[in-house]
Amino acid sequence: MIGKLQGVVDYIGDGFIILMTGGVGYKVFTPEYLTPKSTVSLWIETVVREDSIRLFGFSTIASQTLFNQLTGVSGVGPKVALAIMGTIKTDTLMSAIATGDAKTIATAPGVGKKMAEKIIVELKNKIGGSSFDIFNQDSTSQSSALSDLLSALESLGYRRLDIIDMAQKLVSNNPTADVTKLVPMALKEISGNK
Repeated sequence: MIGKLQGVVDYIGDGFIILMTGGVGYKVFTPEYLTPKSTVSLWIETVVREDSIRLFGFSTIASQTLFNQLTGVSGVGPKVALAIMGTIKTDTLMSAIATGDAKTIATAPGVGKKMAEKIIVELKNKIGGSSFDIFNQDSTSQSSALSDLLSALESLGYRRLDIIDMAQKLVSNNPTADVTKLVPMALKEISGNK
């Protein structure tokens, strides 16, 4: 079983790369954004089916673990797990699962509201760690503030995936602020980034 590969990205295809290692080109499916001719080191997850053997590569063990947790949810195969991880940043995805934010998860191709809710139900208690420190003190009120802020900004025409990282930071840095204070701060942050 292959655990890790290090080599040069020889080719980038649609959702996969050819990784040259010791004169052998491995086809590795990955959600990572890589550049041609770069040297990379990927943690490898081998998925064996009756008709294929596929290698999935991740830059961190945390990403590989998240992939395994996603594929452990019934109805979520490797292709859907990669689509989720390729669309949503790992920290954002883990926060969405921890806070029950099905809308964010449903932004990934091939993932509807029901599947997003199923992922949350099955993984909420399995996912944890330092990325959720912002929700540890008073997770209910902060989760509610984040949800309210995202809804308000979406109603103004902003895409959830474009604003979620900024919104999480605002809620984390202003734990007692409600949506009436957070929205102007978010708009100022957005206008400052343009």
